Amino acid sequence: MNEPYTPDEIILIKNGELALKGLNRRTFEDALMNNLRYRLRHSGEFTLRKSQSTIYIEPKNPYADMEEACDCVSRVFGIAAFSRARVTSKDLGAIQQAAVEYLGERLQECATFKVEAKRSDKQFPYTSPEISREVGGYVLSRYPHLKVDVHNPDLLIMVEVRDFGAYIHAQQLPGAGGMPVGTGGKAAILISGGIDSPVAAYMMAKRGIKLTAVHFASPPYTSERAEQKVISLLEKVGRYAGNMTMHIVPFTHIQEEIRNHCPEEYFTLIMRRFMMRLAQKVARDADCKALITGESLGQVASQTIPALAVTDALASMPVFRPLIGMDKEEIVTIARRIDTFELSIQPYEDCCTVFTPRHPNTRPKLRLVEEAESVLDVQGLVKEAMQGIRTLQI
Repeated sequence: MNEPYTPDEIILIKNGELALKGLNRRTFEDALMNNLRYRLRHSGEFTLRKSQSTIYIEPKNPYADMEEACDCVSRVFGIAAFSRARVTSKDLGAIQQAAVEYLGERLQECATFKVEAKRSDKQFPYTSPEISREVGGYVLSRYPHLKVDVHNPDLLIMVEVRDFGAYIHAQQLPGAGGMPVGTGGKAAILISGGIDSPVAAYMMAKRGIKLTAVHFASPPYTSERAEQKVISLLEKVGRYAGNMTMHIVPFTHIQEEIRNHCPEEYFTLIMRRFMMRLAQKVARDADCKALITGESLGQVASQTIPALAVTDALASMPVFRPLIGMDKEEIVTIARRIDTFELSIQPYEDCCTVFTPRHPNTRPKLRLVEEAESVLDVQGLVKEAMQGIRTLQI
């Protein structure tokens, strides 16, 4: 019989806001564990367990890709910090030896270091300060060029003595933060090919929202490349938000009817009101409880307070606008960080740029917009669009 595999390296995960939860904390932790299992499925076989506000990710065999696993973990919401750590027995000599072996290359390259120890297992015969002193002394004996710097070291050596063993690692890496996806409910993101809406999707997923995507397509005014661009953007967001369903709503006939029968100054406003109607229907069918948009106050003519009020007059569910108080540079910074920016600026037009009015009304009155819209067969156009929806899994 084959001996069970004992990993010498694991990933330690520290929870973020989950630690502040009360009686329902376990629900959030279980959601995080499930999300981690799903994200790690392509990196190898792992065992996950939790203890003392820490999640342990242990490879089941030597074929697990630890580099890829750490990359996946770095994008899972609900994690404050994580570490790739060497596992050793709870023996001072073993801990000392593991520290210089595991971090030897980095110890050779740095000039200063510090050892910081945490002893969760109070049965271990050395206190935390004693562990730090003994391990630090051993490191100095093996690397005499080093100096100890307790304030700003080049390398921080962490030693954690816990229930299941001792763990050595360098300074923790920052996690994605936020709350586990799925714990905040489900909402539909109105996704275009621009910079803003992918960032809005990312920000709401970070608050635990499970996403469904709604995209409006207007062929032949928009191309297949524009649609593929949106799919690629959702795949980028999905590295953080997980899998999602994309609903592609045919919008050409609606936009042509608006162009042919409504005042030009209201083109964009009436278009967005149709988007709101359709998105809400898709959201209800998908059991979503809210909508998400990438609007930022004053960024364009349709995003003034009066214009947003005209759009929201149709809303029968909450509309989340996580970018509403951000300027463009702040949004671009996040887009670059989540790797959607370069895709977003590709020159494939979305339906929001079709039939853009030359002089849009930035201070519309709801009564006048409703009068302009009343010449259209609103119910018929919405029904026609709903019947033509295509669905993709991202």
